[in-house]
Amino acid sequence: MTICGRLCLLILLGIVSLGSSLRCFKCSDYTGQCENVKECTYEDSCISLSERGGKTIRQCIRYTDCDNSRLMQMFPAISEFTYRCCSSDMCNSGTPLTARGSASALMGSLLVLWWCLL
Repeated sequence: MTICGRLCLLILLGIVSLGSSLRCFKCSDYTGQCENVKECTYEDSCISLSERGGKTIRQCIRYTDCDNSRLMQMFPAISEFTYRCCSSDMCNSGTPLTARGSASALMGSLLVLWWCLL
């Protein structure tokens, strides 16, 4: 197998691994220090829901449930909150994360793959 063929195979294996399930932080606390990680199903996203009093809930959630009215039904004990749903690994941390690196790596891999197939 040529070097280009090996490189293409490696890239394809990397792209296939991108399809693995989503991982989200899972906790409910006031500290913002969440270390528990849960593997979600393919149709989930991560949520970080902050109660007005300071408590933050982080967990997996169906992407279709990331709606203010639906969240009010799911968390009836919380009257005022802000939330953020996202769909990259552990994106519901206390600090904002960017997917720019992952997107750049994917685009670079696809360009190399395209070049190998020419």
